[in-house]
Amino acid sequence: SAWRHFGWYMCSLSLFHYSEYLVTAINNPRSLSLDSFLLNHSFEYNLAALSSWVEFTLEKLFFPELKQITWLSTVGLLMVIFGDCLRKAAMLTAGSNFNHIVQNEKSDTHTLVTSGVYGWFRHPSYVGWFYWSIGTQVLLCNPICVVGYALASWRFFRERIEEEEITLIHFFGEEYLEYKRKVPSGLPFIKGVKLEL
Repeated sequence: SAWRHFGWYMCSLSLFHYSEYLVTAINNPRSLSLDSFLLNHSFEYNLAALSSWVEFTLEKLFFPELKQITWLSTVGLLMVIFGDCLRKAAMLTAGSNFNHIVQNEKSDTHTLVTSGVYGWFRHPSYVGWFYWSIGTQVLLCNPICVVGYALASWRFFRERIEEEEITLIHFFGEEYLEYKRKVPSGLPFIKGVKLEL
């Protein structure tokens, strides 16, 4: 049972990275590269993955009953599916406006996307990734990594959203500020960049 859950996790991880590449190929082929798989996202990302595998293996050896909570693994799998679907919906909705790297210069075709899932959240791809990442650890019944992933992901996206919103305000001015007032970021306790007037 526990190894089946690990299999669900590995399939989810593989699908996430493959679909990142595939959706980029469909939407924004000019930015397509091997980096589009996001396998080399960062040292921290790779360390987090390794930590989750170590936690799973050690707890499987010493506390096997902890790894056989099928209802909890199913909840985690549902979080993974929801998060990945939301992220891919955001990528598809944004089309060529979506890029894995925050852009510093506005291209001629760059538009502010506020429809579809962007009408629900200002940063739906980050919301999707946030719940996908936590869901992977719920799926594995990894209590330490659930907390670690939640805190690390929240901190990463808080900083990333502030950085990105400065750029979006520079690109779109009042249009983005109005959108920001109406639509939440989608992540708990993250309001986005604060402007001092």
